[in-house]
Amino acid sequence: MKRLLVIAAAGILVIGGLVSSGVFGLKWSILERYLRLPQRSPLSLPGTENVRVVSEESLVIDVVDKVSPSVVTVGITKMRRVNDMFELNPFDPFAPLRRSGGKPQKLEQDIGSGFVVGSDGLIVTNKHVVADTEAKYRVITKDDKTYDVVKIYRDPTNDLAILKIDAVGLKAVELGDSGKIKVGQLAIAIGTALGEFRNTVTTGVISGIGRGITAGSPFEGYVERLDNVIQTSAAINPGNSGGPLLNSSGQVIGVNAAVSGDGQNIGFALPINVVKDALANFNQTGQFNRPFIGVRYKTIAKDLAVLNDVPEGAYVVEVVSGSPADKAGVKQGDIVTKIDDVRLSGTNGELSKVVAKKKVGDIITVTLWHDEKEQTVKLTLGSQGDQ
Repeated sequence: MKRLLVIAAAGILVIGGLVSSGVFGLKWSILERYLRLPQRSPLSLPGTENVRVVSEESLVIDVVDKVSPSVVTVGITKMRRVNDMFELNPFDPFAPLRRSGGKPQKLEQDIGSGFVVGSDGLIVTNKHVVADTEAKYRVITKDDKTYDVVKIYRDPTNDLAILKIDAVGLKAVELGDSGKIKVGQLAIAIGTALGEFRNTVTTGVISGIGRGITAGSPFEGYVERLDNVIQTSAAINPGNSGGPLLNSSGQVIGVNAAVSGDGQNIGFALPINVVKDALANFNQTGQFNRPFIGVRYKTIAKDLAVLNDVPEGAYVVEVVSGSPADKAGVKQGDIVTKIDDVRLSGTNGELSKVVAKKKVGDIITVTLWHDEKEQTVKLTLGSQGDQ
């Protein structure tokens, strides 16, 4: 028996050596096919099916722990009249209805969100959140400290505002790069949902980029058209406006601006690169100092130009009194066809985008279609913040 066992063991070793060396065309894959050896998979190991879920949960928790101290609630304080009603006076034929003045009442309400971008008290939020110029605003941090807003800087071009509070040592967020975001990547939103639930966290993905929307606030009754915004499935509700949209590294990639009232999990955010440009401008000038030409216009695209036998460009609907365009002699009904050497057509069809690439104080040459012929005028770009 011992001799047989030794011979059998030696035979197995010889066969194994021949298969491993590939002699006579023998391979382990061929033997597995006939012997039906089971294929091992890392997914069959106990517990591995939960690794991804645990990692995602930990990632979100880490981001929230990192950023939540920098997210704030924006509240409004204003006076309003209550119990205001009409009284019937049958003995006055000229004024049978008389309005009875109500009592003044102080209204305090959380209306939006924001996030810290400067440890000395600079807060970014949406312009539509702080649109009421007669109201007073306050900021409430995560540790329930309340600060009065002492100054508001509103961006005339974008739905952005910077709030200044008297505070030091605040934790500022880290700004990411919205130019690198990809559809499908993780998105995390933090804000005061419904103006009531502070520091609410929702998660989703980036659903789309380059969208166009109309943003507004149900608390302020303010609307504005916004282009090139980020769409996300992270739940954004009224009150989330102004809060941060974050990536998996805890960097802010957008400013939550609006939610679709007709669908579910369809929210929108301003790209953070727009905010970074505005902040750089603000830090240099102390205001949102943007170039200003001074016209209200409608874009004439190629098809409309052909139909009306006019050139492509910006049809001047109104000229702002005292603006650079007014001083240069631009008239209502003129068509701006070129700014310097850039013709307003195709991808450069929007006058505002071409002007936005200039600087305040730049002298530009404007080509106009006036009385069915072209003429040029020079003007010096003003500051939109001065208007």
